[in-house]
Amino acid sequence: MNVEQIYTGCLAQGAYYIVSNGEAAIIDPLRETQPYIDRLKKDGVKLKYIFETHFHADFVSGHIDLAEKTGAAIVYGPTARTEFEAIIADDNQEFKIGDVTIVALHTPGHTMESTTFLLRDENGIDHAIFSGDTLFLGDVGRPDLAQKAASMTQEELAGLLYDSLTNKIMPLSDDVTVYPGHGAGSACGKNMMKETVDTLGNQKKVNYALNQPNKEAFIAAVTDGLLPPPAYFGDNVAMNKKGYQSFDDVRKSAMQALSPSAFEAAAEETGALILDTRDNGDFAKGFVPNAINIGLNGDFAPWVGSMIGSVDQPILLVTEPGEEEEAVTRLSRVGFDNVIGYLEGGVSSWKGDDRELDVVNRITAEQFAKDVKIGESVVLDVRKESEYIAEHVEEAYSKPLDFINEWFTTLNQDEHVYIHCAGGYRSMIAASILQSRGIRNFTEIEGGFKAIAEAGVAKTDYVCPSKVMK
Repeated sequence: MNVEQIYTGCLAQGAYYIVSNGEAAIIDPLRETQPYIDRLKKDGVKLKYIFETHFHADFVSGHIDLAEKTGAAIVYGPTARTEFEAIIADDNQEFKIGDVTIVALHTPGHTMESTTFLLRDENGIDHAIFSGDTLFLGDVGRPDLAQKAASMTQEELAGLLYDSLTNKIMPLSDDVTVYPGHGAGSACGKNMMKETVDTLGNQKKVNYALNQPNKEAFIAAVTDGLLPPPAYFGDNVAMNKKGYQSFDDVRKSAMQALSPSAFEAAAEETGALILDTRDNGDFAKGFVPNAINIGLNGDFAPWVGSMIGSVDQPILLVTEPGEEEEAVTRLSRVGFDNVIGYLEGGVSSWKGDDRELDVVNRITAEQFAKDVKIGESVVLDVRKESEYIAEHVEEAYSKPLDFINEWFTTLNQDEHVYIHCAGGYRSMIAASILQSRGIRNFTEIEGGFKAIAEAGVAKTDYVCPSKVMK
């Protein structure tokens, strides 16, 4: 028996590959299937089952393409309803893979069909659980995403989650390995550990949710402080339930190299959003006007989902030459399949065609330290509120990037503002969005709060209520 975690940092997502005696299973695969098919061929094994822990909201699974290409059966837990062929497992139903057994443990709460898959080894000993979004390391799945579909409140779903954990997970042996669906950085939880594998025994000790004295306390703890889910989550759930266009077809359509003139014409004809995936420093120095910057070298896919929202939005790509397919692949993972082409040769070709480039007014943290006047200058901190509360520039306002569509309309465009995040990634997203909407009276700070702190700007952890979004 061999168990391998295939972890994708951009999505903080874990897929799992299990092999025993010539047969294989894959749990929660990503959208692009070729890496799995290559691995199956290399190992000389047949894929028997594709297990899905639930209908994912934060990414589009590769289950449908993978099943069509391999003949493997898709397996969901009880109550799941799909518009494609799948096995809907009974609670405690067993599935054989070579000499090992996988047992479907119905664990509703995050969603109604959420299922934890228990792996028993060749001797029938409980070896590991693939807990999806039921149990994370340090946290449990948020109970607010399935309210509409389940016609239940988040508190009722949290109560179901408590029962699932108490009756199905906690009785298992302490030496059982926990393989979660996500790790730190995912929007599917709020308190995840950076580790991606642990024992159940250790989670029983350190996971706050597993250490509540009763159901009422559990419900209060797991529903406290939940941020609104990203806008694209509903679209991804629908795609995972109903099906989607083959990734091969998506890639073929997206990989259309466009000259500067063709790129400009496509933008005008389709109303496409221009997405520039280069590093924020390069973007600041020159970009196609009205482009939005979300860099590949960061939490690219989740921020695309949060900022763009609708997966139907047409997109034109600007990338570093050679990174076009990587950008298309990452977009497809979160359901953004409507990429209509990319700028051939990147920004260099646009510039070489004597076309206008826009820039962002960016300064160093050292220059900011010289220019800022605490109490007079307006400083916008676009980090998460929790980061702001921990420490921030004195008198700065908390304006999280997640809520830019709410706060940008409140800006006094006659008043100059400074914008920063932790390191420059999120503040450049904010800067590009503001400029695309005609707001330019701001300065973005290179290196973010880390550089600002090193430059000696006055900081505080005191939170003035008037500086925080209501």
